Amino acid sequence: MIWEWLTNLQEMVEAERSAVRVTIIRAEGSTPRGVGCSMIVGRTAFSGTIGGGALELSALRTARNLLALFAADTEPQWWREVHDFPLGPALGQCCGGFVQLFFERVGEAELCDVPITSSKDMLLVRHIKPGQPWRFATHRKDDEDAWPLEIRGYVRQCLSGTCGRDAALISDWFIEPINVRNQDLFLYGAGHVGRAVTKAFVDLPFEIYWVDTHPERYPPDFPKNVTKLVATDPADAARHAPPGAWHVIMTHSHAIDFDVCHTVMKHCDFGYIGVIASRTKRVRFVKRLREAGISEAHIEQLQAPIGLTRLDGKEPAVIAVSLAADFLLRLQEGGAQRSLPQTERATRAHDRQIAP
Repeated sequence: MIWEWLTNLQEMVEAERSAVRVTIIRAEGSTPRGVGCSMIVGRTAFSGTIGGGALELSALRTARNLLALFAADTEPQWWREVHDFPLGPALGQCCGGFVQLFFERVGEAELCDVPITSSKDMLLVRHIKPGQPWRFATHRKDDEDAWPLEIRGYVRQCLSGTCGRDAALISDWFIEPINVRNQDLFLYGAGHVGRAVTKAFVDLPFEIYWVDTHPERYPPDFPKNVTKLVATDPADAARHAPPGAWHVIMTHSHAIDFDVCHTVMKHCDFGYIGVIASRTKRVRFVKRLREAGISEAHIEQLQAPIGLTRLDGKEPAVIAVSLAADFLLRLQEGGAQRSLPQTERATRAHDRQIAP
């Protein structure tokens, strides 16, 4: 799937003939957003954010001045400018950091060089000076002789997996991933808590697969970026999860909850497994999983109850926010097994969750 900002850029250019993409390429000290964050600015609309406030307002003005300047048919292709923004002195912001913004005007002619679809590993590479078209790399051999050696080396490292695929400014070249790999998340149950979870997660870096037994259980205003999986037996859907997927189980039935939990532990390469549960429900599940021959190593990974231990509450919205915060911390710290050993979690959490 093509990344959202590129889709927004194409739609903006189709509607208004040209647009400016504004990207943070340097961020030092305390800043609203980090390197790689961007917004798409048209003459009448914009999408995305670089942090809001005075910085974003100034960026909007600069971008629209560029659009007004190049309104004629003879407008140059691949026009770029870099502007420095000391947040304290220049904009009166108390954070006091420094941001460098990259303004790229893109029109109908430039879009001819932009791919309609993108690889999951595609990188966008270009010099920050105007005139040169965008270049895209999907394989380690896609590097070009015109690129400096350190740029070619960084692209190769990113595409080979030997370093993180992070946006970076290197020797006046800016490299960024077109696609960000979202964490696959299988959510079982379209009840009140399931609906609250999808609502809380819809704009977070997760690829959500929402599993339930009947289509009418889903809300009519189905959230974006969520795949609906209707399965008579939700445990069967678990078998199709990609390796490393995270599984959160909160169906209307304890029997279904257990079957999914058992299937994931027995048949799946999972990165996380959690069940909405009280301490009593967890004890029963652990006993049955042992009787079914599931290894202690897998059972120890069971998160039940789910979410942050210090955020108590049975309301669906509270559980959803607690789970979202827990998952974001896990992503930030590089893996699913972030928190206390589950035995301590269960002892401290008490009977704080109920089935939806």
